[in-house]
Amino acid sequence: MAPAEPLDFTEFVHATGDRMMRTAYLLCGEQHAAEDLVQSTYATAYAKWRLVRRADHPTAYLLTMLTRTYLSQRRRRQSTEVVVEDVGDRPTESDPSTRAALMEGLGRLSPADRAVLVLRHWEDRSVAETAALLGITESACKTRNSRALERLRAALTESKDLT
Repeated sequence: MAPAEPLDFTEFVHATGDRMMRTAYLLCGEQHAAEDLVQSTYATAYAKWRLVRRADHPTAYLLTMLTRTYLSQRRRRQSTEVVVEDVGDRPTESDPSTRAALMEGLGRLSPADRAVLVLRHWEDRSVAETAALLGITESACKTRNSRALERLRAALTESKDLT
């Protein structure tokens, strides 16, 4: 039996914050973009808190909102933000080369492919759950997952060959 979901918005944010940040980071590939995505998602959740709170699985509802917000933002081609390589105001973390190669490989995928891989393999969602979250059929989910994994493997192999 699953534990009861918190009924207070603040408790809900505290209970789900780390998970949402990890998922958002995997989707976006950048810390600041992930923070913006999570903030946007929580703002929407707060505005619709009565619906979220009454959902059978509020955390799953929030994850759906996060994924759809990410895909919606990626569809909008115009952005006033300028991405810079390094802002220089804080030290950079040293990441293992495997993690860096994986993030680079994920970055080469389309937003929809990336969302499928993150939901299926990082969030460990079933094909049915992933398809429902993304609003696609199960067969489309399987096909997209297979092709995205193939592209990711090719990108990782290419990255390994360059080193």
